[in-house]
Amino acid sequence: MPQEQLSLQQNLNPISSALDANQLALLQQATSSYSSLQLAWASGYLAAKSESGQNAKLSPAPAAVAAKILTILYASQTGNAKGVASKLAQSAKAAGISVVLKNTADYKAKSIKNETHLLIVASTNGEGEAPDDAIEFHEFLLGKKAPKLPNLSYSVLALGDSSYEFFCQTGKDFDERLKALGAKQVTPRIDCDVDYDSDSESWTLNIVESLKEELTQTDAPLAAVVALPTAGAQSQYNKQNPYAAEFSLSQKITGRDSAKDVRHIEIDLGKSGLTYQVGDALGVWFENDANLVADLITMLKLTGEEKVKLKVDGANQVFTLTDALTTELEITQTAPAFVEFWAKISGNKELTAIAADKNTAREYAGEHQIIDVVKAAKTEIDPQFFVEALRKITPRLYSIASSQAEVEEEVHLTVGLVSFDANGEPRSGGASGFLANRLEDGQQVHVFVEHNDNFRLPSDNNTPVIMIGPGTGVAPFRAFMQQREADEASGDNWMFFGDQTFTQDFLYQVEWQNYLKSGLLTRMDVAFSRDQAQKIYVQDRLKENASEVYAWLERGAHLYICGDANRMAKDVHQTLLDIIAEQGNLSSEQAEQYLKDLRSNKRYQKDVY
Repeated sequence: MPQEQLSLQQNLNPISSALDANQLALLQQATSSYSSLQLAWASGYLAAKSESGQNAKLSPAPAAVAAKILTILYASQTGNAKGVASKLAQSAKAAGISVVLKNTADYKAKSIKNETHLLIVASTNGEGEAPDDAIEFHEFLLGKKAPKLPNLSYSVLALGDSSYEFFCQTGKDFDERLKALGAKQVTPRIDCDVDYDSDSESWTLNIVESLKEELTQTDAPLAAVVALPTAGAQSQYNKQNPYAAEFSLSQKITGRDSAKDVRHIEIDLGKSGLTYQVGDALGVWFENDANLVADLITMLKLTGEEKVKLKVDGANQVFTLTDALTTELEITQTAPAFVEFWAKISGNKELTAIAADKNTAREYAGEHQIIDVVKAAKTEIDPQFFVEALRKITPRLYSIASSQAEVEEEVHLTVGLVSFDANGEPRSGGASGFLANRLEDGQQVHVFVEHNDNFRLPSDNNTPVIMIGPGTGVAPFRAFMQQREADEASGDNWMFFGDQTFTQDFLYQVEWQNYLKSGLLTRMDVAFSRDQAQKIYVQDRLKENASEVYAWLERGAHLYICGDANRMAKDVHQTLLDIIAEQGNLSSEQAEQYLKDLRSNKRYQKDVY
C-alpha cells in the first residue's frame, strides 16, 4: 500500500470497524489515484465530517490548504540522502510545517504538477548516474512528458564525491530541469562533498526558515492529519551515534601467494540491540595509522602538539594536531581540492600543472595520499590552515556478509585490504588497514547499520535468485545463503563468482561447496581470470549460460549484482542486455525496457561501489 494511503488508513482506523469489506474496498479504490496533497485534503475532510456528521459539505480544497504541504523527496543509494531528508522533515515538522516524506521510487512522478513546494535531496551513483530508486523519476523529469511547473517552489540538496568527474550530477540534473520547467528556486542548490554534515545542516536551517512563514499559515487542521511515514522502532545507534562494538576476528581468506589480501572480519554487537537484514551495510568509523600520522607531521616540520580547532557536532573543539589527524581528518583519501590547495600553497610547478586540469587532478588524487602530495612539494604551513584544507573522516560502508538468523549478535564483513607502494613506501587504506592490521581481538570499533532497501531477497521464498558477486562482492550473497537456509527457502539459487586464481582467491570456497552438496545452492559458475592464457570473467560465464539465465528470468528469478561499479557492473549489465535481446528475440531498446521493468519490480538490484 502506498505511504499516502497507509497514512490515510491509519487515520481511519478508529472508524474502519464501522465499514464492511465492500465499503472499505470502495474507499481504497476511490483514493488509489490521489496525490499526496489530495490524500491530505481528503483526510482533513473526513476528519471534519466525523465531527459534523452527514451535513458536512464536500467542497474543493482551498488554495490556502494546498500551500501548506511540503513534499520532500530523497534519491538515495546508500542511505545518506535518506538520512538528510529525514532530518529535514523533522526540522520542518518542528517548525509547524505539514510534511510528506517520500523515496522517489514511491512517488508518482506525474503528481509533481500538483505540488506547490518541493525539496529534493539527491545522491549521485557512480559516474553521474541517478541512484537505482530514482532512475524512473529522473527519466520522467528529464523526458518529454514532464509538465510545466510554474506554480512550484523548490530547492535541491545534492550529495556527491568530488573525487568523481560528475560531482553531484543527479542533483544538478534535478535542479536544472525544474528550473527549465518554470519552477522557482526557494534557495540555490547546494553541492555537498563526502563530509556533508555541516553543509546539509546549514541548508536545512536556511530552507526551513525560508518556508516557515508561508507554510505555517493555517486555515484547516491539516498539520494534525498529515504525518511523516514511520518504519517502526529505530535504533539509538546511527552514523552520528555509533555503537562501540567488540572486534572479534580478522582472518585472511586469500592464499599466501595471492596478489590480494582479503579478510573475513567478525564483530560482536553484544547487547546493543542492533539488528540488520541481509543486504544491509555496516558503517565503520576508523582511526588513521599512528605511524602515518607521525610521518605526515614530520614532513610538515611540526611537532604534533600544536593546537587546532575543528567543528565537531556543530561546535568548535580544540585538538592537538596529532589527535586531529588521527581521529578527525581524512589523510588516506585525497580530494582533488587538496591537490589544488597544496599546489597554490607550495607554488610547485609540476603540482600546479596537475591541478590545472581537473581530470588529471582527480587521477593524481586517487593515486596519492595526503602525505605523498605534501612530500611532492614541501613547504611550511600553519597547522590550523592545514587542517582546514582536509576533509573530515567519513565512515566506510561494507556489505554485511552474514545473517543474524545464523550468527545472532555478530556481524561479519569481507574486507579487501587496500595496499600499494608510493615511491617505495608502503601505503594502506584507512578503514581496511584499521580492520585488517591495527585492531586486535577485544578492542572497540565504532559501528552502525546502514539499511539498504534496494538490495533485498524476494519476500516469496519460492522465488529463484541469481547472484553475481566477484571478489569481495561475494559478501552479501554469503548472507543471502545463510538467510535462505534459515528460512528453509525452496527457491533455486544460482551463484556466479570470479576472482584471479582458483587456489588462492576462491573466497569462502568450503562454504559454497557445502551449500552445493546440501542442495541449497542449485548451481555455481566460477571464473578465475588468471588460471589460463585468456582471461575469463563472470560476464563470460553468463554468456556461456545465456539460455539458462534467460529461462530463470522468465520464470521470475530475482537478479543481484555486487562489486566493482566502474567495470564489472557495467560489463555485466551489457552482457545481460545482450542475453535478453538474443534469447528473447528482442531489439536493443526492448532489452533495455526488459531490464528497466525488472528493476522497477525490484527484480534487478545492485550493490556496487
